[in-house]
Amino acid sequence: MSKASEADEIYSAVAETAGRLGVACSRDKVWPILSAYGDAFAHAMPLAFRMATGPRHAGDVDCRFITHPKDRNPYPLALSKGLTPKTDHPVGALLADIEERFPVDGYGIDFGVVSGFTKVYAGFAPEDLQKVSELVAIPAMPGSLAGNFDFFVRHGLDDKVAFVAVDYLHRTVNVYFNDVPAECFEADRVRRMLRDLGLPEPSDRMLGLGSRAFGLYITLNWDSPAIERFCFGVTTTDLPSLPVPVEPQLEKFARSVPYGGADRKFVYGVAAAAEGEYYKLETHYKWNPGAVAFI
Repeated sequence: MSKASEADEIYSAVAETAGRLGVACSRDKVWPILSAYGDAFAHAMPLAFRMATGPRHAGDVDCRFITHPKDRNPYPLALSKGLTPKTDHPVGALLADIEERFPVDGYGIDFGVVSGFTKVYAGFAPEDLQKVSELVAIPAMPGSLAGNFDFFVRHGLDDKVAFVAVDYLHRTVNVYFNDVPAECFEADRVRRMLRDLGLPEPSDRMLGLGSRAFGLYITLNWDSPAIERFCFGVTTTDLPSLPVPVEPQLEKFARSVPYGGADRKFVYGVAAAAEGEYYKLETHYKWNPGAVAFI
């Protein structure tokens, strides 16, 4: 199948999913993104849809895919195609700083059906996870990463960085950790980690998910010394098997993605923030066995 017809297939899946959820899908918003990165769709690649609870996420559906070729930074193309505006803010320099200093193993992007191009992910090889102690030296990195360095060391996370995601729309950065020490998901440790970050006490529901979690991430910005959000996720092929109930709106979302495969994969995540917890669900329209999961 040609990359044009593959992109058409993806657009149809995006539009159908949005329509089933009552979210307006504009071809003028979505098609330029799919067209710009059409090379990705001519290859076997994961494609995921994601929805989250909470007012900030209302009325949109997020989509995520891995770009191709894997060694090409997708941000310059987004700038040249007008998918995201040029900026003098450090958010515009961060990905190039990472690419210059670290062995990036692949890239991905997020876009919203309503919000458009939002985020680029830079991933590291599973056998070559990176260190917070080296990431803090990146000139464009938010100072809150260095300011909270002791937190990462204290909880065994310094050398566990698997991805860095740059959110151009919201001007934030996510740092993802894999191979996380198991004790980080135990109830007492989760409580302590959130207290360390000045975040509210976790709910029983959040603690229940910890028993199945595979990795975690934090969110930073350039305007605060604090860590803005703390999140972890679980993977499953069977939502009812999760140790906590899934919100009705996220169950409806899972049913709305037009995928008929028998090996469907979900990632269910919980985020702790100053304003309270919220939940998100990622469901895969296409999935490569062995692909790294994250939320």
